Order: sequence, then structure tokens, then C-alpha cells
Amino acid sequence: MKAVILAAGKGTRMQPLTNTRAKLMLPIANKPVIEHVIRAVINADLRDIFLVVGYRKEQIIEYLKNRKLPAQISFIEQEQQLGTAHAVSIVKNKVKDEPFVVINGDILVKPSIIIQAVKTHQEKKASATLTLVEVEDPSSYGVVKIEQDGEIKKIVEKPKASEAPSNFANAGLYVFSSDIFDAIEKTTKSTRGELEITASIQNLINWKKRVYGLFSKDYWMEISKPWDLLRANQVVLKKIESQILGNIEERATLKGPVQVGDGTTIRNGAYTQGPVVIGENCDIGPNCYIRPYTSIGNKVRIGNAVEVKNSIIMDYAHIGHLSYIGDSIIGEKCNFGAGTKIANLRFDEGPIQVKIKEQLENSKLRKFGAIIGDNVKTGIGVLINPGIKIGSNARIGPGIVVYEDVEPGALLLLDQKIIKK
Repeated sequence: MKAVILAAGKGTRMQPLTNTRAKLMLPIANKPVIEHVIRAVINADLRDIFLVVGYRKEQIIEYLKNRKLPAQISFIEQEQQLGTAHAVSIVKNKVKDEPFVVINGDILVKPSIIIQAVKTHQEKKASATLTLVEVEDPSSYGVVKIEQDGEIKKIVEKPKASEAPSNFANAGLYVFSSDIFDAIEKTTKSTRGELEITASIQNLINWKKRVYGLFSKDYWMEISKPWDLLRANQVVLKKIESQILGNIEERATLKGPVQVGDGTTIRNGAYTQGPVVIGENCDIGPNCYIRPYTSIGNKVRIGNAVEVKNSIIMDYAHIGHLSYIGDSIIGEKCNFGAGTKIANLRFDEGPIQVKIKEQLENSKLRKFGAIIGDNVKTGIGVLINPGIKIGSNARIGPGIVVYEDVEPGALLLLDQKIIKK
């Protein structure tokens, strides 16, 4: 059976991180999201894989061509991102009349879920099989009305909470027969101006085709917003085993599972408390503290008396001495001046709010730091408040306290402008 991974979207909720990279190239435990998804598909014994790519496709293609994963991976471009149904439609000539798996590229699942979905589809002789998860807020998902035998009688995309037929949401993992292509042809655009795969599935239901749901009892996670990236990083890091390829100086301390890449030096006085992954050719310490659930990319410098906690630090970043990075995501080639500190706790200890697509959203996290794009530079003594987003190539001068989001390319100087409410 063939597998189709949808990987064309822009990932606007992940900005500014996705202004310079494909969403599925964001790192989890130093490997991009797309590799985690592909490995789950391969471990479900699906080796013929089609990736539907679009936004910054060249990054995904180049990376995977160099990875030499044990599968036949082909790329199909979705030139216009017209919705999930449109993305599925362009693989018609590739999968022909055989059943096939479709998985959203921004979800992490265990291979066992994929295996069970295929088995259910075959046993039920279904036109479509959906994996389902129970959610608190159905208004963000496609939700279903389902019978006790698992047959789906209705699916509604992003209903109002009061109008939702249930709290059982489409998890973004499907098995389809070729009937889906006829259903897509009859699908009209949603209010969002997209061709939704849920509308196509509803067409199948209306035509009395067999559509079934499978409740996922194993791990499932959608990576939609920046804090999802940190949660996924935690889940993956919990499974790692220690592997030391670099140079650990005599008075450096490693506790718990820690991976250290080739060419990396961890200097005397550095204390690393796993699970932690550190990439290749990094310079860590001396006298710094790397706390659990931190991923540090390649060629990163972590200076003297720096503390990093539960964060993702991407390649080539330079975190100057006397700095603190808590519960944050730091893009590539950032350079933080001495004493740069990112707060991860509101003064009133309330949940952190983050502006997503111009709307404040509750992360429901008591501790969450900043989301910082690529190539951001701070001067000494910069203080960044919780939930802040700083766009790529921004420059923040010494001594500034950042209270609001910073646009890409902005230059903030203390004697000209202080960002504040």
C-alpha cells in the first residue's frame, strides 16, 4: 500500500519560524518534523511514499535526498495550496485504483496507529477510514457523528462548540479507496476558500459509502502552534539513550540520557541534565547549565554562566554569557549579547498568551518563553517577556525590555524606541 504525506502548507501559525523555512523542517530533537513522520510511516511497513510539497519545497527535497531513508520517496508539487482535498486529488495518477494512506505532515503518531487504520479499512471494506481522537475544543477540528459499530454518519469541519456532533475529531490520518477522487470532484470550496477533505468524506457518507472511524489509543500529537513544538520535543527526548561522540572535559557533568554529537566540546563546569540532545561541532560552557528537554542544534555556542531550560536552539545560534533561555524556540544564526534573558513566567503567574495570526491565543501554559526567528541579534542586558515573538533579522539594542512582538528586520535602540504597552 502506498502512503501520501501532505507537506505543502505554509504553517502561518508557526511564524516567525516559518518565514524562512518549511513548517515540516522545524526541528524536534534535532531532526525535522517531516523525518519523524516518514519514519513512523516506514515503521508501519509502508515503503512507497509520496510527499505533496509546496511552500519552500526545495528545503524538504534537498534534506530528504541526503538522508537516504529506507523507502522510495517521491515528490509531487501542489503549486497552489487550495486545501487538503486538492492536495489528495493530485496523487490520483500515482495511487491508481488501490487503497492508500494519507497522513498530515504535521502530526506525530506511533506506527501502530497506521497499521491499525489499514487493518480496519481492509476488514470493513471501507471507502474511507479515519483515525479519531477526543478533544476538548471541537471548534478547531473536523468532528464526527459516529455509531457504536464505528460507522461515521456525519463529519463537520470546525463547527461552533454548540453545534458539534461530538468531541471526536479527525486526527489527520486516513485510509482511502479510489472512491475519494470522485468525492473530491464534487467538493465545493468552504467558507475559507479551500477544498476540505472533510467535505469530500461527507460526500462519501451522503452517497451511502462505507466510512469508518478508528479511535486512537496510542500517542497522537498535532504540531500546529509553537508550543506544540516544545511538547513534541519533550515526548521524543523522553525516549533517547545516551550517546557521546564529542569531547567531554574532565570536570563537566552529564546526568541522565544525553546525546552529544561529533566535534562538540562540553567544557569544565558545564552541568547537563538529560534528556538533552546536543548536535555536532558545538561549544558548550564552561560553567553553564543545560536543563532537561533541551535540543541544541549544530555549531551552537553556549557561553559561560548560561542557563537553558526546555528549549529548542537551532543551528549556528550563539547564546552569550550570563544569559537565560527558558521554554523558548530560538532560530538559526541568532546572536544574543551577554545578559540576554527570556522570561517564561508571567508576574501574575497566569497562562501565557501568544499572538497567532493577529489574535491573542491562550497557550494554557504557565511557563512559556519566546519564539525567535532566524538571525536575530540582541545587545547586552536585553530582557524579553513571556509569549513574545521576534521576527527574523531583527536587531534589539542594549538594555531594552521587550513587551510586545517585534517585526522582522526591526531595529530597536534604547534612545529611540522602547517596545512597551
